[in-house]
Amino acid sequence: MPDRKHFAPPGPIGFGGAPLGNMFEEVPDDVAEATLAAAWDAGIRYFDTAPEYGPGISEHRFGHVLRNRPRDDFVLSTKVGRLLRADASKGGQHGPFVKGLPFRVDYDYTADGVRRSIEDSLQRLGMARIDIAYIHDCAEDAHGDRWLEVFDTAMTGAAVALTKLREEGVIRGWGLGVNRVEPCVMALERADPDVFLLAGRYSLLNQPALDTLFPRCQERGVHVVVGGPYNSGLIAGGKNFEYQEAPPDKVAARDRLAEIAKRHGVDLRAAALQFCAAHPVVASVIPGTKNPPRVQENVALMKQPIPADFWRELKQAGVLPEQAPTPA
Repeated sequence: MPDRKHFAPPGPIGFGGAPLGNMFEEVPDDVAEATLAAAWDAGIRYFDTAPEYGPGISEHRFGHVLRNRPRDDFVLSTKVGRLLRADASKGGQHGPFVKGLPFRVDYDYTADGVRRSIEDSLQRLGMARIDIAYIHDCAEDAHGDRWLEVFDTAMTGAAVALTKLREEGVIRGWGLGVNRVEPCVMALERADPDVFLLAGRYSLLNQPALDTLFPRCQERGVHVVVGGPYNSGLIAGGKNFEYQEAPPDKVAARDRLAEIAKRHGVDLRAAALQFCAAHPVVASVIPGTKNPPRVQENVALMKQPIPADFWRELKQAGVLPEQAPTPA
């Protein structure tokens, strides 16, 4: 593969756009706008969204706020692999997203589909460019037994088109946006991505990327953006893990983490964010939220001091792998 510097978004913390697509519940427009403005005011300069989120409403909301900011002052990523088509019968419903825009969502990982997807996203955003395009969900959790076939289409179609768009300067970088490690490892073997957005696969509760993907990324100079640092809210005190009700074993693991954190006077949310950011391949961590105070809180949590004894106990207790990097 070419020896070049891969583009990465700024960190240590960015903003994930799924919640502002009305994930699980409707977010009023004024609250969404205030949340994005709070992220900007808190110093966040990396924003990630996707056509699927809403469908379409997250991109609309991002564009409404961000197009009034200096374009060279922030990095914006969205995703390809799904096209939105007008369909009033859907009523704005799509997966966990409620009361979105009247579109159905169709998968399309071809080169032509990628070009149309980016053009459609620019229209929804009201902007002239995006910085990073992630190939969205070309993995087993989205496509079941067909995922290898879908992945092959993504590599021969979407990846080739995005590489060309990067060479032409239309985008600055591309990668995969997935909830699984395997397609990222395979993409490194077949293409020249810049950055992966990996959700829920590197956290205090779950680290399958640590020994499989991350060493390969280090060898290639490829970056990782960590999505889902709270594992769909479980680490932050919620009930969901990987977008569903958390199983008992994950709740028990979270409670054990919380017990150790309490002994050391540590906010478990701060530990979750800082653990993700400590690995050298991680460029940014992007928790999502639906309200302005939580954005400011996440930024503060990323800076909160955490005693070394806390990390030491997590490893001694076998809660974290010994080889996992922790904050200095």
